[in-house]
Amino acid sequence: MATFLSSVGRFAFRRRGLVTLLWLAVLVGIGIAASSAPTPPTDTFSMPGTESQKAFDLLKEKFPAASADGATARVVLRAPQGHKLAEPEEKAKVEDLVARLGKAPEVVAVSDPFKANALSKDGTTAYAVATYKVAATKLDDKAHDALTDALDRSRKSGLTVEAGGDAVKLDAGASSGAEGIGILVSALVLILTFGSMIAAGMPLLTAIIGVAIGTSAITALGSTLGLSSTTTTLAMMIGLAVGIDYALFVISRYRSELSEGRERQDAAARAVGTAGTAVVFAGLTVIIALAGLAVVNVPMLTKMGLTAAGTVAIAVLVAITFVPALLGFAPIKVMPRAERNGFYGKPLSARQQRKAEKQAARQKPNLGSRWAAFVVRRPLAVLLVGVAGLGALALPAADMQLGLPSEGTYAKDTTQRKAYDLLSDSFGAGFNGPLTVTVQGKDTAAAASQVGKQLAKVKNVAMVSPAATNPKGDTAIITVVPKTGPQDHATEELVKAIRGMKDDFRSSADATVLVTGQTALYIDFSKTLDDALLPYLGLVVGLAFLLLMLVFRSVLVPLKAALGFLLSVSAAFGAVVAVFQWGWLAKGLGIAQQGQVMSTLPIFMIGVVFGLAMDYEVFLVARMREAYVHGASPSDAVVTGFRYGGRVVTAAAIIMTSVFSSFILETNDFVKMIGFGLAAAVLFDAFVVRMALVPALFALLGKSAWWLPNWLDRLLPNMDVEGEKLNRLPATAPIPGSRREHEPHYAG
Repeated sequence: MATFLSSVGRFAFRRRGLVTLLWLAVLVGIGIAASSAPTPPTDTFSMPGTESQKAFDLLKEKFPAASADGATARVVLRAPQGHKLAEPEEKAKVEDLVARLGKAPEVVAVSDPFKANALSKDGTTAYAVATYKVAATKLDDKAHDALTDALDRSRKSGLTVEAGGDAVKLDAGASSGAEGIGILVSALVLILTFGSMIAAGMPLLTAIIGVAIGTSAITALGSTLGLSSTTTTLAMMIGLAVGIDYALFVISRYRSELSEGRERQDAAARAVGTAGTAVVFAGLTVIIALAGLAVVNVPMLTKMGLTAAGTVAIAVLVAITFVPALLGFAPIKVMPRAERNGFYGKPLSARQQRKAEKQAARQKPNLGSRWAAFVVRRPLAVLLVGVAGLGALALPAADMQLGLPSEGTYAKDTTQRKAYDLLSDSFGAGFNGPLTVTVQGKDTAAAASQVGKQLAKVKNVAMVSPAATNPKGDTAIITVVPKTGPQDHATEELVKAIRGMKDDFRSSADATVLVTGQTALYIDFSKTLDDALLPYLGLVVGLAFLLLMLVFRSVLVPLKAALGFLLSVSAAFGAVVAVFQWGWLAKGLGIAQQGQVMSTLPIFMIGVVFGLAMDYEVFLVARMREAYVHGASPSDAVVTGFRYGGRVVTAAAIIMTSVFSSFILETNDFVKMIGFGLAAAVLFDAFVVRMALVPALFALLGKSAWWLPNWLDRLLPNMDVEGEKLNRLPATAPIPGSRREHEPHYAG
């Protein structure tokens, strides 16, 4: 692997113009395709195989008019205090609003609250539903402005008016440019790490180009494959973070090889052969974790995982081809300014020579080496403190309450949340989460009537609507309003209770009954995720374990990598619960609404964090493995790994954390929560697990850390991640002015 990738790096460095043109051509071509592509669809839930989905499919077939995908706006009205909507003056205001909504662009129908029996018992509150002929994503500014103007006019008349539904335009908030903050922080970190503007700019440039290609491809295929804007945002989040990191490691290794006296082309080849090999395997772990989301059998998560995995694959290709090509354009300028003269063959002045001699005489271990040496001396203490700290952070995760977003989870100052609360206050908490029950039988009308009577007697049922039969008379719909809200545990129990009565319905009414609706769908969604968690973990961790065993030729290295991941992700879950559920530090982080943790978060975070955790494991341990293979003792190998990799891994973790943290500014709840969770997980995994627990365990295990049964050692192919085969290549004469100018030539 190392030999092959070194050839790729050498070719890219030599034919830099061709490689750069090819990448730019790909970028322009996909960009043109994306610009001419239709608008991507909105997020939708689809749960193949669940009862909710079966019922939705049945409704689409039997009630085609009711399953139209036109947008809706549910407008809630409340009379001034001391008045009722049925009073002539207030009734005229309601009728005026209904008339204005009916004249709005794209509106095909508006229900009249007085005719549709949509008034509360006390007569103070009502609602009207406006139905549009196009989907929410196709509503233009004129349609949104007309709805807003109608609401504002009614508010001026004295009515309290709020609106919910997908036709109501979401506040863009601070979502635009969130990734720009992460890029700015990344730039600062790179400048401090490299001491060169050009070296700092390369990872940013290549990462942005890679993400642009990935997200443009998603946009181009959005309408064809049903890829939403949220899918693009998450792919951008992951792709930007790993893109910067992968380029960072290749450039850092190139500078190291150049400083040791390698000729420029050889330095690029060896950088791609060693660090590039680590990038490939690190990228594979991330791709496995993301693509593995397909086993959950939730189309939305599958699309998120596969598109993000595709963006990671692009980042890997960019790192091993485009990065060495750019290094070919500025092979020396990526070095710190103070070291460039020697590489240009310029003689050092007497002052520079004395300074270099003093630096060589008092050369001290860097911070990474000193930290690793400290951990090696006190491994047990570091291990206990790290595990105890992460364990304490993970405690809030035991109180995690999972749910899915609805208008009831919006910020309290939004019109959607106000409309939701008005309906709950006036019509009952369950009004915002009605259940839809489908009934089929030999005599559907009679069966539906009998089922309705039975449903009315079920505990926690507030109201059962009369059955509505389709034109063919073979299917009926009954709406059941619970006494409790959509997110209430009692509502989940009600769904289970009704589904548990299927045999009763079949024996008493000869009816086949299915329960669906948004609340039932969310319940099925959460159950599907819970059921898929262990199989998903088994698949992803198992494949990654085999991959890491192949990379490091060890059984214990991948085992401790997986255990460290469990610690970091548990601590991240605890942080998410503390902030988004308990409200700790929520105001400081700009989080307006606290509530349940989204059901999709655990399994998605497990996939992403596992992949990213293995990134740092590969990059850091690869250097240790390289030193160990070349004859260093286990303890010295740890110190050597941190001497060369500690600073770069630290910079990479800070960059990745800043990129993820910037997405906390997004208004999309899922993106905000996943950004915070990933930022916390990277901090815990990089700075506690990989930088503290990993060297402590290596120190305690000694040579046992690299143990591999002989039969397995013979069976596994040698991927040569440490680049041992590269050291057998002919040595290159040192460059004048380099550190090796007066050293004997040697290979390696």
